[in-house]
Amino acid sequence: MVIIIGNQKGGAGKSTLTILLANYLTLVKKCLVTVLDMDYQQSISQKFEKAKVLENEEPYQVLAANLDVYPDMQEVLSANSGQVVLIDLPGKLDDDGLIPVFASADLVVCPFSYDEFTFESTVLFSVVIKQINRKVNLVYVPNRIKANVKYETQVEVDEQLANFGRITPPIPDRIDFQRTNTFQTPLSVYPVVIPVFDKIHKDYIKPHQDERNKNTG
Repeated sequence: MVIIIGNQKGGAGKSTLTILLANYLTLVKKCLVTVLDMDYQQSISQKFEKAKVLENEEPYQVLAANLDVYPDMQEVLSANSGQVVLIDLPGKLDDDGLIPVFASADLVVCPFSYDEFTFESTVLFSVVIKQINRKVNLVYVPNRIKANVKYETQVEVDEQLANFGRITPPIPDRIDFQRTNTFQTPLSVYPVVIPVFDKIHKDYIKPHQDERNKNTG
């Protein structure tokens, strides 16, 4: 199963959300996971290499990859149909190399915030994804939501994004997210992210795995 974590707007928290989801799937749900770090900053790859230097046993593999090598990598990764491939996308839409990535996705997880610019970027990202891959499921994660802040655009944004996919419960902006790395998630973070990830796993990942097992059984 291929899951894209992306949005055209930078600073939406894609990389951190990718690590959190990878940790959840491997440590909580015992899934086989490979992460493709395609973001220009490659912060996930850097954290992964740092964890290896500290001799921590990583629960999954992180591969730094450019868009142009994805079709060949997809052939290799698809040989093991039981694994979940998480792709941290670059924050742009103007590269034709994205087309095979979008086309291969079974699920898109899109972190966003409720400011007007991010909303416009999120809609544009969604339109492009759906033009390339009409069958893909989209899940929107309100991310880095500040406590005690009233977002005037929230109702309108939720209604518009519901035309493309589903919206999860929000993930608040918390300082302890900065301590997340590629071999563990702080215990204090789990109560915040589990309601979001449990729903994604129940509604999309587990049914996909069950269907695969049925077809190969």
